[in-house]
Amino acid sequence: MTKLEAEIKRLEAEYNMFFAGRLPRLPWETRARVESLVKRYDRIPLKNTAQRFRFDTVQARFTKFCELWERNLRRQEEGRQLRGHRAVAEQPARAADAAADKADAETKVVHVAAIRDPGREADQMQSLYEQLSQARKDAGAQPLPFKQFAAVVKAQVSKLGGDKAAVKFRVAVQDGKVTLAARADEE
Repeated sequence: MTKLEAEIKRLEAEYNMFFAGRLPRLPWETRARVESLVKRYDRIPLKNTAQRFRFDTVQARFTKFCELWERNLRRQEEGRQLRGHRAVAEQPARAADAAADKADAETKVVHVAAIRDPGREADQMQSLYEQLSQARKDAGAQPLPFKQFAAVVKAQVSKLGGDKAAVKFRVAVQDGKVTLAARADEE
């Protein structure tokens, strides 16, 4: 049992080194050795309750580690950042960026457009749509279909424009979320 626990610790260290980029490939040999030990202990009938409890605990720990490693491997293959794993060169830059981000926690305005008549201002509509789509792509969201976008703009212009007053649309990003805000233009 002590050997099994030591092998799991070693496997955990090897996976951590792999995900940190210090090992060139996954530790398949060590994992196969640990899996065979787990299977061997699982087949042995343990009559001592303390030993059974210890084995069950170690087995559950190994299973959780396997799930974590598979999830991290999937994240890495999808190109997403692993939690807690940053490149060493990025760390000082990240600290400076984090300080700047705290100061810049306000809304970042991407584009502003005033629209009075959506049917006649196709170029304004297209420009607003392109800016909104690009901001959504940059934030990792799917762009809206143009038809849906146009319906929203027309509804807001008729609601807020009233007597053919212009309506200002603002595309903004805050906390990684893209918003399209509309308000009556008071100029």
